[in-house]
Amino acid sequence: METIKLVEDKGRIDLFFKNELGMSRAKIQKMIENGAILVNNGTVKNSYSLKSGDMITIGEYCEEEINVIPENIPFTIIYEDEDVIVVDKPNGMVVHPGAGNPKGTLVNALLYHAKNLSNVGGVFRPGIVHRIDAYTTGLLMIAKNNEAHHFLAKQLEEKTTYRKYIALVHGVIPHDTGTIDAPIGRDEKDRKKMKVTAVNSKSAITHFRVLERYKTATLLELQLETGRTHQIRVHMQYINHPIVNDPVYGKRKILDETGQCLHAKELGFIHPRTKEYLHFESPLPSSFLDILETFKNS
Repeated sequence: METIKLVEDKGRIDLFFKNELGMSRAKIQKMIENGAILVNNGTVKNSYSLKSGDMITIGEYCEEEINVIPENIPFTIIYEDEDVIVVDKPNGMVVHPGAGNPKGTLVNALLYHAKNLSNVGGVFRPGIVHRIDAYTTGLLMIAKNNEAHHFLAKQLEEKTTYRKYIALVHGVIPHDTGTIDAPIGRDEKDRKKMKVTAVNSKSAITHFRVLERYKTATLLELQLETGRTHQIRVHMQYINHPIVNDPVYGKRKILDETGQCLHAKELGFIHPRTKEYLHFESPLPSSFLDILETFKNS
């Protein structure tokens, strides 16, 4: 997923993507209709006129037709009411359908479970306010209506949500706390990856605290100040302490166990209707604990 913030008016959105990004108008129209292109976290029409300050989000898009169908897939719900669902996502579950993942996703499971979900994110992302990677486990908030979606998305944009992660990284970090302040953008050589770069990047800040040191690894608690794609994974690679078992940003041999050692442990936000602060926690999953045990005993 890529985000662009405009610094000047750009006119019609379809012409902007055609002229400046070299995309066909037919593809642009399909991406807009399917919610793969959002403006200020919402869907727009092809004729929408882009203004200075608009935030454009470009998501994954599959050229082939995908019918997003409800599937009876078990998943863990931590909390649910008429506006929001808090999910504890398991290891290996993709959040929403896309190229190569037309079914078996959290969205397919949510469509089976809930009668109503927000449609702000389009047909492929009903209810999805934010996401985590397939092999990252832990807490996600889901919106059941558009009012809740906009309210929760605004908190993410204004950095008022509370998100704490636990990660196991390669190498021993000597200092007890630290902050990584390094901008993240798309890797020009591999568009599926992100990297620390000054080119077309956005500010990214990650705070960490050492929980435990082992012979060849460190257990960390991390708090996000920003929410860039792959932020923790990219930042830990940047300081030469990649996440254990990370298949993309890790520099070491992948262990036989599946799942990278990154877990969204705590999530806090203001409820869209009651305006009360809600806080949730999730225990480390077995996929993480099994790998952690090997480093404890090494």
